[in-house]
Amino acid sequence: MLEDFMQRDALMYLLGTFIGLVILYFVVIGILRKLGKNPENLIPTDTVRKTAKPIFLIFLSFLLRMEALRELLGLEDYAYYFRKGSTILLIFAVTWLIIQVITLAKDLVVQQYDMNTENNLRARKVYTQFNILERIVIFLLVILALGIALMSFESIREIGVSIFASAGVAGIIIGFSAQKMIGTILAGIQIAITQPIKIDDVVIVEGEWGRIEEIRLTYVVIAIWDKRRLVVPTTYFIDTPFQNWTKTSADILGTVYLYLDYTVPFDQLRDELTRILENTGLWDKKVNNIQVTDSKPHHVEVRALMSAKDSPTAWDLRVHVREQLITFLQSNYPDSLAKTRVFLKNPEGQGNTQEK
Repeated sequence: MLEDFMQRDALMYLLGTFIGLVILYFVVIGILRKLGKNPENLIPTDTVRKTAKPIFLIFLSFLLRMEALRELLGLEDYAYYFRKGSTILLIFAVTWLIIQVITLAKDLVVQQYDMNTENNLRARKVYTQFNILERIVIFLLVILALGIALMSFESIREIGVSIFASAGVAGIIIGFSAQKMIGTILAGIQIAITQPIKIDDVVIVEGEWGRIEEIRLTYVVIAIWDKRRLVVPTTYFIDTPFQNWTKTSADILGTVYLYLDYTVPFDQLRDELTRILENTGLWDKKVNNIQVTDSKPHHVEVRALMSAKDSPTAWDLRVHVREQLITFLQSNYPDSLAKTRVFLKNPEGQGNTQEK
């Protein structure tokens, strides 16, 4: 009789707790859903979808720890396993919830900046910082949660204490073996803070032109212009010199070199360059110049200098200007194209010059 009463009491206690947890769960989810629907609140609309599962697991861990559940199931002898399972589940669920909150906070900040605008330097800075810091924090949270879960076992805690007690030589060995991983993580933190590179930066790495497509904790992915992908470690951008064409701004100067005869009319060539630039939308109307940068025995080096809003546009502008200038010279001043002069001496001793 007493045993039936205790079981009935345990069942009522368990049901009451279960109902209370279910009500609390739906109240929390309802509040989050309501806040997410209001555009005036900071909570993103997908908050419920991302946080519902970890919140449910947290409530479930509380339920597993209840003594009434074990009594009702007749598993009082397995109390240790229930408690350990509840502890591990709680650690896992709380870590998952914190990671989801961090991701939501990052998305909330990043969505305030548009990466698709023409002048997106500020957006790329914020996007790079928050993405790298998010990965670093998540990595540290996972390591911390794993350590807390392992230390919850008494046997592992004793082993850990004994290792820490004699960690002199072991710490040095571990430090040397893990120095690359630690260096990579520190390089990721340094990139996030100092930002030698940002997402969508135009860089020259290992002789390849491309854009920073992805910055991970241990490596960086560069999208090469011909659709290849170059993957380099994060430490590369700390230890190795490289070119960053969009470090402070995206606009850039473009050059076109022509090798012409000494008879080329420079004023007419300058007028033609101005006409070409004014009739194309690729030019940003800032720089327009032609200079003779070198002279050789058989030709002069002419440099056409122009500006564009970014490097892909500058490439297209250079190709366009080069083609138009050559066409202009072919049609109007064919003698100004580079040629080789040969001096022939006739039998009477008079010189004669032929051009080829």
